Amino acid sequence: MNSFHRNRRQFLKFSGFAAAGSLMPGVFMKSCADAASKLLYVGTYTSGNSAGIYHCRFWYDTGKLELVGETPGITNPSYLAIAPNGAYLYSVIQVGDYQGRETGGVAAFAIARESGALTVLNQQASEGAGPCYISTDKENRYVLVANYTSGTVAALPLARDGRLEEASGVVQHTGSSVNERRQQGPHAHCIMFDPDNRYVFATDLGIDKILIYAFDQSNGTLTPNDQPFVKTAPGAGPRHIVFPPSGKWLFAINELNSTITSYSYDKSAGLLREEQTVSALPPGFEESNTCADIHVSPDGKFLYGSNRGHNSIVAFAVNPDTGKLSYAAHESTRGNTPRNFIIDPTGNFLLAANQNSDSITIFRRDNKSGTLTFTGRSLEIPSPVCLKFL
Repeated sequence: MNSFHRNRRQFLKFSGFAAAGSLMPGVFMKSCADAASKLLYVGTYTSGNSAGIYHCRFWYDTGKLELVGETPGITNPSYLAIAPNGAYLYSVIQVGDYQGRETGGVAAFAIARESGALTVLNQQASEGAGPCYISTDKENRYVLVANYTSGTVAALPLARDGRLEEASGVVQHTGSSVNERRQQGPHAHCIMFDPDNRYVFATDLGIDKILIYAFDQSNGTLTPNDQPFVKTAPGAGPRHIVFPPSGKWLFAINELNSTITSYSYDKSAGLLREEQTVSALPPGFEESNTCADIHVSPDGKFLYGSNRGHNSIVAFAVNPDTGKLSYAAHESTRGNTPRNFIIDPTGNFLLAANQNSDSITIFRRDNKSGTLTFTGRSLEIPSPVCLKFL
């Protein structure tokens, strides 16, 4: 028995939980009522020891993270999204063969608000192989999914009860770029609405573009914007994007050349203009590295990105007038391959998901300097690759 499952069984024994069927529906009584904590959901790859989606409780007064339960039954729920009303969770099913078709899938779950347990509502095809990213709109009417292997993006309408309907809009990306190993064709990696829910932005690592779509809320279709895309540097491989709270800029982390690019954003027309590109690595680092995730602090003052290889989080101060970035610090994630990370709602902590060392490590964040300090706390979870707070 590996240490994760041994520790999990000990936790269940002493906390009074019992695994029943596909869920652990017991009430997490005292802690659930604790106003100083939030539920955290963890997406994983299931090719190793992972059962599927895990949910934990995070105390944001102390930085303590504790396992609560798990939801097995979904293959490779590697990226998650939570509905704005907090009632539903959506997960990709990152496969290339779904119900006999060359596509992946998407799953919908109802969230039990007290215990955090998930109940499957339904599943739909993602309309492309290898879905790796999913997001929702602000009104809980659509989810968007990026399919890495096939290079397609899709919009799926949501029923009033949170169930997924068949895709209403699908776009096939085309092209290639200079990296012969990673960019022989399109690889959609991220897709999200802008803050006003009018435009959709999709990164494609394979073709070095951030594509811009006008979104029709009435029929759920994606139409190329008047500015249909911006190109990154050849071989950059744009991966994830984020808007700061102001909505004035868009920041993109580029996986293949380990850089971060800032763009000014004209929300009236959905237009991007490149302003600056900075390295995510410290000077002199010559070993292999790929970037992964990117987030902005709740106050919009600092931006963070993850490095896989250097195994660190890089921090930058964000100029409030120009959106340009100034280096602040690097911090080791105390684990291997930090694929994803998240800043807690208070802004006081950052949690890093170290995929290849099966750990989530917790750091205290200095709100004035943006620097991170390891708390000494961590939680063992197999192959964690996505973190989402309820």
